Amino acid sequence: MTLPIAFGPMAIALAAQAELPPATPPAEQGPVVVAEPAEPPAVDNEIIEGRRRPDYTGPLPEEVTQTNVGAVRAPPPEAFPVDQVPVPDRWRLIESLGVVKERWWDPYNQNTYKGDRPINPDKVPWLPITGDDWFFIVNAVSDTVFEPRTFPIPVGVQTTERPDSIDVFGKDASYVLSQTFIVGAALLKGSTAYKPPDVEYRVTLAGNINYVDVPERRVLFVEPSKPSHRFDHFVGVQEAFFDYHFRNVSDRYDFDSVRIGIQPFQADFRGFLFNDNQLGIRFFGTRDNNRFQYNFGGFWRLEKDTNSGLNAVLQTPRDDYVFYVNAYRQDFLIPALTSQLTFVWNANREAQDVQIDDNGFPVRPALLGSLRGRDYDVFYLGYNADGRIGRINLTGSAYYAFGEDRNSFFTDERADISAYFAALEASYDRDWMRFRLSAAYASGDSDPYDDVETGYDAIFENPVFAGADTSYWIRQTIPFAGGGRAISVNGRNGILNSLRSSKEQGQSNFNNPGLMLVGAGADFDITPEFRLSANANHLWFENTATLQALRNEGSIPKAIGWDLSAAAIWRPKATRNIVFRLSGAALVSGSGFEDLFTALDNPGTYYSVLANVVLTY
Repeated sequence: MTLPIAFGPMAIALAAQAELPPATPPAEQGPVVVAEPAEPPAVDNEIIEGRRRPDYTGPLPEEVTQTNVGAVRAPPPEAFPVDQVPVPDRWRLIESLGVVKERWWDPYNQNTYKGDRPINPDKVPWLPITGDDWFFIVNAVSDTVFEPRTFPIPVGVQTTERPDSIDVFGKDASYVLSQTFIVGAALLKGSTAYKPPDVEYRVTLAGNINYVDVPERRVLFVEPSKPSHRFDHFVGVQEAFFDYHFRNVSDRYDFDSVRIGIQPFQADFRGFLFNDNQLGIRFFGTRDNNRFQYNFGGFWRLEKDTNSGLNAVLQTPRDDYVFYVNAYRQDFLIPALTSQLTFVWNANREAQDVQIDDNGFPVRPALLGSLRGRDYDVFYLGYNADGRIGRINLTGSAYYAFGEDRNSFFTDERADISAYFAALEASYDRDWMRFRLSAAYASGDSDPYDDVETGYDAIFENPVFAGADTSYWIRQTIPFAGGGRAISVNGRNGILNSLRSSKEQGQSNFNNPGLMLVGAGADFDITPEFRLSANANHLWFENTATLQALRNEGSIPKAIGWDLSAAAIWRPKATRNIVFRLSGAALVSGSGFEDLFTALDNPGTYYSVLANVVLTY
């Protein structure tokens, strides 16, 4: 029988099933055995360049054996303790290791009071500071001076110290004993090893005790009834300022800063024009890796104590203002020479001010000529240089002063100011010796009755020049007796013949005889602790027309004389913390000096001795 096509597949399946053998019953199941995995293939331990296999360290190199006998070997691992205690900062690290121990009285080793390590804010919660970069610095100076000297001393008019003293000039020997204590403190923010501080607060006080003994009356006090000796004391504020460093302008810490308050300022390298601690505001900074520096600002001059010269902050400041701008450039004109351009304006408005000093002598206006007060505006245009040319060390200054004096004390009329100043000092070093040549010129007034004042005068000079204060003429003040009352030919610690009542309290005077100086000197460093210095200067008046008018003399020679001085400086341990200085100077008077100060027993030679001890902490 033939099946239909539709049933074909089913029939084939049934036929195949019929051909299979019969199924056997399932046997009882035994335990399952799992085969152990095969050993993994070996890993190639070669490090592929640029890749690192985790948990694998390649073979170490062979141990290096040191064979050079005597060389320093590395300490063993047991030399480094594992229980180290962290220190708060790097400044206290050496103390934690037991290298040094801090002593508050020791300025040579680590000392918090000397700014060697930062202040811990937790120990001074009353200070408004945060962070670990605030430093505190304390400075203390003791300056002791004993100074015997001789100079022409006028005899008192109303009464004298001794009977039969009838000459114009009396005894000339006197002495000064002065003790000054200076204490200063500063609070700084910022590490100053490579950059200026970010913030600085500084206060410095100076206390002076002095005793003076002279042989004549009316020298120390205006009252003739008072004795010819004086004991005085005073405390002055020499620094009190805030300094803010408001930005850095380069990777080498070129900066811009501002300083406000009583602060030191020196207008040039040697202090010829203005070198004082005064109240003012100063903007300053650097550029080009400190090769360019600038300053500009102004000062309002404080009154000075008469006998100590310290700032008298409890008195009303003077109507005397100083505005300045200067710029320094290293390697300018020639390499190794720093050049400075300076412009200064001194505006004095003290025509109506009558000032009497602590000893009773008038200082403003000066007792010269018409005795009337003065206003003046004087401008100083200067160039200063300091550096070297080859083996020659060189320092120079040049100023031109111009402006207007509203009341010349000779004419009571307005007068123009036009005066000049120049100074140059060159030195040559030969091993432990330095040889110096010095020269200075300050123009004098050739006609005091015309409408131009040509005698040069500074604002407040404190020059380091031609022997500095070891020189007789710079150290001593010579009274201008017979031409004015309470007037000096020169000022203490000054070189100019300015005919002022006082460098500290008087006004600048451009009716003066000027100055010419030529000198030579040498410094000998016998040992690192001991130095000998010697100086010889010859001085002249540049023009004596002003002296002739004030003294009513027909002629006065120009020669002041020879200024001879020598000094010995000893610094134990070769530090600046202890300095002993002993110097002696003599003025061998010239014809001009003798003409001004003729006396019955004029010695012709005057001396000055300076014994000085400076202790610094």
